[in-house]
Amino acid sequence: MSSPRPQAPTEASPAALRLGNFVLPNRVFAAPMAGVTDLPWRQMARKLGTGHCVSEMVTSKRELWDTLKTSRRRDHTGEPGPVAAQLVGVDPADMADAARANVEGGAQIIDINMGCPAKKVCSRWAGSALMQDETQALRIVEAVVQAMQPLGVPVTLKMRTGWCTTERNAPRIARAAQDAGVAMVVVHGRTRDQGYGGGAEYDTIAAIKQALRIPVVANGDIDSAAKARAVMLATGADAVMIGRAALGRPWLLGHIAQALESGVEPAPPGLQQQGAWLLEHLDAHHLFYGDAGTKTARKHVGWAVADLPGAAAFRAGFNTLTEPQAQRDAVAAYFDMLSSARSSDLLPLAA
Repeated sequence: MSSPRPQAPTEASPAALRLGNFVLPNRVFAAPMAGVTDLPWRQMARKLGTGHCVSEMVTSKRELWDTLKTSRRRDHTGEPGPVAAQLVGVDPADMADAARANVEGGAQIIDINMGCPAKKVCSRWAGSALMQDETQALRIVEAVVQAMQPLGVPVTLKMRTGWCTTERNAPRIARAAQDAGVAMVVVHGRTRDQGYGGGAEYDTIAAIKQALRIPVVANGDIDSAAKARAVMLATGADAVMIGRAALGRPWLLGHIAQALESGVEPAPPGLQQQGAWLLEHLDAHHLFYGDAGTKTARKHVGWAVADLPGAAAFRAGFNTLTEPQAQRDAVAAYFDMLSSARSSDLLPLAA
């Protein structure tokens, strides 16, 4: 099966979506996930048909910009545009300065993180903790928008439905953000106190979509074309954003985009194709991270093989390997073994 190609980003395409001066090729986006959606992952996802990718969250603290971790997150070398960088922080001036710095580094869209539920982020009153202080949240939005307007850079906002189930204030914040000049809002259908537990709810996203003129993107528990279609129908959302379902499957978003556009579910990629894509991703990962890449590659490979025969034994051996070539050889041998052992080349989609 050949790699799915994103549709040419023309306004005539019903799949395309305008964001500021950019036209995104389709309406299936990759959610930013720390430790996952790094530059090699985003490049692979875009190649395989994802309509829009956002970087891992980048701190607004200037003293951390030159650390290895942050400098990697700010690296957009060779990334297909439009390049989107997500910022996290609590001070409006710092966020504005960070936005300018990231644009200087190649970002073309700035995304504000108001959705991360992690304790280490929320304990500093960043991420979804900002939803408890609407005044401060709006100050941040206004500062970033004002810094980006002279540069013609769109600002987007990713948030949750609220801090807790008794205070779902996302519609109020979304309206204020639109009035401040935000170009698109992404809403994860959970409150901060839910974390990733329970089921996502979409009524709040529907209310936000009804209230706004700008594009609204639905996020949360979307793992298939059928679910994406159902969520878009229920909410009226302009696009969907997919996170955890794409772990180990950067091809999934392009697969769903194809299904939404054509109305026909394409066959899942074959075993040999998935192996080839995983090797390509592994090579890019090793090149990007250097010697440290053998350790960080383990989770990506583990996710990719999780539903395959003999995965547990393979992972146990793979996780002991410390040389890039040894990891590559192990992946190639594993997929060759599976291909020769199976009469069918098609793999089932993960549950």
